[in-house]
Amino acid sequence: MPPPDRPLRRMGFLTIGLFDPADPRGGHEATLDLIALGEELGFDSAWLRHRHLQHGISSPVAVLAAASQRTRRIALGTAVTPLAWENPLRLAEDLATVDVLSGGRLNPGVSVGPPMRWDVVKDALYPATADVEDFSYERVRRLVDHVRGVPVTDAPVTVGAEEFSDRVQPHSPGLADRLWYGGGSMRSARWAGENGLNLLTSSVITLGPDDPVDFAQVQAAQVRAFRDAHPAGPAARVSQGLVVIPTDSATPDQRERYTAYAAGRLPRTRAPQGPAGLLFAPDLVGTSEELAAQLHAHAGFREVDEVAFALPFTFEHADYVQILTDMATRLGPALGWSPAS
Repeated sequence: MPPPDRPLRRMGFLTIGLFDPADPRGGHEATLDLIALGEELGFDSAWLRHRHLQHGISSPVAVLAAASQRTRRIALGTAVTPLAWENPLRLAEDLATVDVLSGGRLNPGVSVGPPMRWDVVKDALYPATADVEDFSYERVRRLVDHVRGVPVTDAPVTVGAEEFSDRVQPHSPGLADRLWYGGGSMRSARWAGENGLNLLTSSVITLGPDDPVDFAQVQAAQVRAFRDAHPAGPAARVSQGLVVIPTDSATPDQRERYTAYAAGRLPRTRAPQGPAGLLFAPDLVGTSEELAAQLHAHAGFREVDEVAFALPFTFEHADYVQILTDMATRLGPALGWSPAS
């Protein structure tokens, strides 16, 4: 196998944290166990995805607070928090609190735009202000300012016997440098770069009118545009989040299920989907040697040195243990990665 263009420097994983609605604690505990396993295996990061009004983790920040007390090293991230569901000031307080508790390990990833199923949820979310809520990049700017400690009020800091701060508390220095924007379009990639954020890419992108129907090539172009716009240039951080499933130690039943899972999702990768023109990346399934060859040939992967491989959402806990173990012991080293001590 030819050497990679650049060794993989950081490897993480992303999970949705599914649970049985009749036993939600069991699913949440299983997610915490996976994060602890990830640290034991040497992963650099573990990421949680929001799922509102579904049977997946709806409050990743709360779960990561728990994870921060069961781990000591692994970075903890959200990929991503849809800001349309959040008040930026209140979210900044929660993020800073968890960052303090974790010893500076939190990596919040965010995105903007109206909530999914907006017509169904808007009256519950914003019963009086739905028509005037701003779901643009300005919502991210507000969060960034709050995390950086920009004053939120010029009111007196002492009222009677009580003292008040003019900025979000607690303030966690360094957290602003670990804010990520989850972008899948050229516009989002450039905006994240111009505003000095880190960039989370995933297995879905938005095609522009002149883009080829080639996921890897378009994603690579977005990463280059992000770095061209970023003050840090080539050193700006980008993490890729493809679905990658190693089968080295999988049982015959697991390999069969993994292959069927990827095959069932393959048709959506052949053409843009929906009015937004979304293009999905194929899920990669195979031995670590096979996966490393595919990733080294992937134009988007060749632009990054950090990944947060996405775990399939519907597998069993034992499947995740096998997949993470193969990633850490076989796939990662084949990509030039070394586990953290």
